Amino acid sequence: MQNEVVFLHGWGMNKAVWQLCEATLQSEVPYTLKSINLPGFGGSSSAAGGYILEKNAELIAEQLSCQSVVVGWSLGGLFALYLAKHFPEKVSKVILVASTPLFAEKFNWPGIAPKVLNNFATQLTTNTGKTIERFLAIQAMGSEHARDDIKQLRTLLGQLPQAEDKALSGGLTILETVDLRDMFVEIEQPISGIFGRLDSLVPHAAIDQMRQLNPKFESHVLPKASHAPFISHKDTFISLLKSII
Repeated sequence: MQNEVVFLHGWGMNKAVWQLCEATLQSEVPYTLKSINLPGFGGSSSAAGGYILEKNAELIAEQLSCQSVVVGWSLGGLFALYLAKHFPEKVSKVILVASTPLFAEKFNWPGIAPKVLNNFATQLTTNTGKTIERFLAIQAMGSEHARDDIKQLRTLLGQLPQAEDKALSGGLTILETVDLRDMFVEIEQPISGIFGRLDSLVPHAAIDQMRQLNPKFESHVLPKASHAPFISHKDTFISLLKSII
């Protein structure tokens, strides 16, 4: 049986965002490709109780074959790291896409300012659609063709059902509170990352911090990309992904 390459999406999105990459890669790598909805997104069900990383990672683990290469974008990267640590038989390699073990800004860590995440949480309670739209805009911010990137992400996102309210609010809480830096050091499988130099959600300085935490971490930065390099610079992204896989 071929090993699988499994794609995990980011907050507010669903597995359809990987559609274009999968279509291109399918004939170019000797792997089975599979994208998975994070629990509570794209019509999938989340774990019972509060929306926490651990319980929902277990639901994803049930869908993984042994020795999968897990590609995690943004919030999906936190799930990928957790899976590698706690289900090592399922994960042979982690490839982070615009992701980090800690998204929130700390005194010793560059990240998203707390007020930005708080604003998203507040807006989510009043207008979910507008909040998602704003997040799409932030993801494309800095890209040389931001408007086209947003349009493409919006089109792909619309192919599947909207996310559960619990998953949206819980996912924001994970981005705000979860710190997997210790785990990032301890994970034995290879970890690579593909980043956009213009990403406002994962600052370039965070990549340097990740290298310091784990000297084996291999990073690649696309100079003109933002938070969704697989959309804005698909061909370059796929070439990098193939070389890492």
